[in-house]
Amino acid sequence: MDYKSAGVSVEAGYKSVELMKDYVKSTFRPEVIGGFGGFSGAFSLKSIKDMENPVLVSGTDGVGTKLNLAFILNKHDTVGIDLVAMCINDIICSGGEPLYFLDYIACGRNIPEKIAEIVKGVAAGCQMAGASLIGGETAEHPGMMPEEEYDLAGFAVGVVDEKNLITGAQIKPGDTIIGLASSGVHSNGFSLIRKVFPMTAESLNTPYDCLDGQTLGETLLTPTKIYVNAFKSIKDSGITIKGASHITGGGFDENIPRMLPQGVTAEINKGSFPIPPIFKLLMETGKLTEKTMYNTYNMGLGMVIAVDKEDAQRTMEALANADEKAYIVGQITSCSEGGENYRLI
Repeated sequence: MDYKSAGVSVEAGYKSVELMKDYVKSTFRPEVIGGFGGFSGAFSLKSIKDMENPVLVSGTDGVGTKLNLAFILNKHDTVGIDLVAMCINDIICSGGEPLYFLDYIACGRNIPEKIAEIVKGVAAGCQMAGASLIGGETAEHPGMMPEEEYDLAGFAVGVVDEKNLITGAQIKPGDTIIGLASSGVHSNGFSLIRKVFPMTAESLNTPYDCLDGQTLGETLLTPTKIYVNAFKSIKDSGITIKGASHITGGGFDENIPRMLPQGVTAEINKGSFPIPPIFKLLMETGKLTEKTMYNTYNMGLGMVIAVDKEDAQRTMEALANADEKAYIVGQITSCSEGGENYRLI
């Protein structure tokens, strides 16, 4: 008996590493020390030595049950972008500049070409974020997972000077709320989506006129948008982002209040931004209530930020310069102690 007869192919692991090598190296920033394939990733902090008080910010996340669609459609080259986005978008909410990323892939069977496609997507996401992919692990779990399935987890690290941390503490009544357009459903709420639509190749390969002729699968597998360039453009314009919320699990209801200090309410105007057709199709097909939709999905806004009212127009211009679709979606008002801190109007 040997390891291969127990279900683990060492040779497949070697081949996976060889196939992904160029994708990984394409993400390396100058700070990466050493080559590819070490036991740990090394990253120089020399470039942040001029900060008054550098603070590391980190985030970890996965892709969730969106992966089920990738299994059905045998399409694995974009879920890695989702993985990076879910981690990176969280750390930029604190003002962090992404530095590096690590991934973890657990699979029922190591199929090198499939693993390489996944890592190709991770590398693409890292390039979008300006982060180096400096480490990872592919773990083969025979007998614990079906051979054709896998799960993904990621970990991101960024840095910000403490004086530039985005905390929400300075948000005040009169501030403007700006929403940054999402690329679609992103990577949340797929357990509900999988109850609304049949998860079959036939269903996912069905085109819809309301989706501009795209198939349901193409629309749902659209990768999560990464907002690093948007935040950089705002910062480079000299504008202070007072608060930021990544609209992920829990939708508007859970995430917008997370950026707010006590004593204020975020009022979001429903008619101030377009709702992508996929959400309307999901709502109608599943007979879902408006409350369920806003409590589960991003509804077309993947990121929400608060800025001073006087900076609102300059912020919109900075976002336009970064080719971001953005909308003025609301305002900050005062609220009494114990009052609601978020309202959809």
